[in-house]
Amino acid sequence: MAEEKYLDVKAIFVNSLGVNSADYASLLLNLSGLYVNKGQFELAENILYETKSIREKIYGKNHEEYYEVLINIAALYAEMNRLSEAEEILLKLTNDYELTEELKHSIQYASMLNQYASVFVQGGNYHHAEKLMRKADSIFEQLIGDRHPDRIIHFRDHAKLLFKIGDYNKFYPIIEQAITLQKENLAEASHYLSESELIAYTNTFLKNFDRYCSYSSFKYPEISGLLGLCFDNSLFYKGFVLSSVNQIRNASSFDSVTLKKHNLLISCERRLAKEYSKPVSSRIGIEELEFEANTLEKELTRTVAGFGEALRQVSWQEVQSALKPNEAAIEFIRYNYYSPEPTDSILYAALLLKPGMESPAFISLFEEKQLQAILTPLAGQGSDGMNELYAGQAGQALYRLLWKPIEPSLRGTKAVYISPAGLLHRLNLSAIPTTQTSTETIGKRHEIYVVGSTRQLVVGSAPTATSSTADAIVFGGIQYEMDSSAIVPTPLEESYHRNRGISFNHTDSTLRGDTWRYLKYSEKEVTNIQSQLQKAGYQEAVYKGFAATEEAFKQIGKDKPAPKIIHLSTHGFFFPDVKNQPKTLRFGSEEPVFKISDNPMIRAGLILAGGNYAWKTGKPLGNREDGILTAYEISQMDLRSTDLVVLSACETGLGQIEGNEGVYGLQRAFKIAGAKHLVMSLWQIPDFHTQELMTAFYSNMLIKKMPVREALMAAQETMRLKRYEPFYWAGFVLVE
Repeated sequence: MAEEKYLDVKAIFVNSLGVNSADYASLLLNLSGLYVNKGQFELAENILYETKSIREKIYGKNHEEYYEVLINIAALYAEMNRLSEAEEILLKLTNDYELTEELKHSIQYASMLNQYASVFVQGGNYHHAEKLMRKADSIFEQLIGDRHPDRIIHFRDHAKLLFKIGDYNKFYPIIEQAITLQKENLAEASHYLSESELIAYTNTFLKNFDRYCSYSSFKYPEISGLLGLCFDNSLFYKGFVLSSVNQIRNASSFDSVTLKKHNLLISCERRLAKEYSKPVSSRIGIEELEFEANTLEKELTRTVAGFGEALRQVSWQEVQSALKPNEAAIEFIRYNYYSPEPTDSILYAALLLKPGMESPAFISLFEEKQLQAILTPLAGQGSDGMNELYAGQAGQALYRLLWKPIEPSLRGTKAVYISPAGLLHRLNLSAIPTTQTSTETIGKRHEIYVVGSTRQLVVGSAPTATSSTADAIVFGGIQYEMDSSAIVPTPLEESYHRNRGISFNHTDSTLRGDTWRYLKYSEKEVTNIQSQLQKAGYQEAVYKGFAATEEAFKQIGKDKPAPKIIHLSTHGFFFPDVKNQPKTLRFGSEEPVFKISDNPMIRAGLILAGGNYAWKTGKPLGNREDGILTAYEISQMDLRSTDLVVLSACETGLGQIEGNEGVYGLQRAFKIAGAKHLVMSLWQIPDFHTQELMTAFYSNMLIKKMPVREALMAAQETMRLKRYEPFYWAGFVLVE
């Protein structure tokens, strides 16, 4: 597609400007880059030489526009492993640049030196390459300073070279500088970019994150401080967009004066970003803008509860200080392995921290394909697959792969705060068996607390308004048709085993041309919970049948602070990324829009009263909400005073895993909205068993006064003692 557009524009330029214009030459240069990226090197070479000829006619041989083409030709030859030809061009260019006072102090010259250095790196002449990089760095420092985005690229390449050489004394300060600059740029961008823009910007740095994890994995004993940097990196990047943009939004219930200050801060940060992208000599008003931005940020920090906490970075030392003597924090990381060149291996490791440690520990675990080898054969096997994973040989293999390497470091540790990564978001870590039976699990050896990032041990939620009395809202026993005549009674046996959701791994009659079916035991569940809430002194509001509408749910948090507890007993859904599906599936007329949307926060949600009509037709009935509550809609709500959300539905813990941002779905939605604790499910659990577990959970929490985590663990243990297999109870997890 891009090639077609370039060729169309090229034809227009030929007809309107001719083949000897500067604009036509610039177009050819961009087109050559496209062909290099596609691996069509001969075609790229021909176009580059055509560009060289045009620019020579326009500018002569002693002009930076002409030199630019030569640099691109040298880069192409390096890509083709024609190193001697690339070196010949770059050597001549170096001499030419040195002859002109202005050019030998230019950004282009520094970039050319970097290119020259990369050729020496390919040829194994590392020390000569390092001399060139140091020379380039001195030019960059003078011309663009530390705040220019291109400086990160230079630091990254220089660090990579020093790592190859084994000069770790020089390597560490450069990698530290690169990491600091990268985090500063991202933190500032979070003030003014939209969520989608910030995600795209963050993704440009993910390869650097992978590189830094790789450096930590096999050279850390020789590089003092590197493991601390790695842990700090994980604290910063895990859920970065969530912890910056959305915490600021949730903390910022502005009055008109504060809103004006916030908008001024956004404006300052945008202008600063624009100026930082320029050479130092071209920047205008930097000091004044920096002073204004810092002043506004300090004022907002003083006046808006939680604003400063949402912005500030956290170090591993602060996490360590927050741990009690018998506690540990684990940041799981997932990264593409660099050695230091890129490989096709995706690795997992644990960064472990305990009180008294001089630095975090790096525990290498496994390749992702090893974990997939355990999980993939079980996919689609329903209860048999889950029972095998949490009570069979697969569970034992999972324990050996994931947890056994960590155990020696956890001796004497009671509580472990865990931040998952990658496919670990799909697992209930507490329920993984440590022996051949499911009676002994990781959760019985240690108190496991799952958090988005161990940063949460230091930076809590922003202070919020709360109700003066305990209150709760419960949704359940929902009628999904528009009127009661559409509800078809079903035999007890069928409703006993009915699941509260759909799975993209199974065929289900709710997917096409059918309806979401009434959940008989959901009504019993909410009735039991209502009784327990009343006994515990809660003021409860229960929405059942046709009253459990999307309109009713969206009123939560509008007129008064949201309740302490929100319970949703209903159907849930999650669909995978549409980009990985055939076009016929994406654009088929029978598919609901919630399945084919490009936005993962729309492909996850909950079904409320009357939702069947919109699910089948793609539009609401009349002037009302459609009854399909998406994760995106939930994320726009204000649930900051809610302590606990219980999603008593299927697959509510699933979603699209996005790099370090975690799971895009209902989990993320409720966290953005401000809820503090979430109980969710990882797979389809039958209606009857769900209500049984939830009744026990609320009894433990409200009547026996257990903390949320202990209440859920005790309810699951009750189910196990009743000889229910793990499929019926291990799917529910708590995220804090």
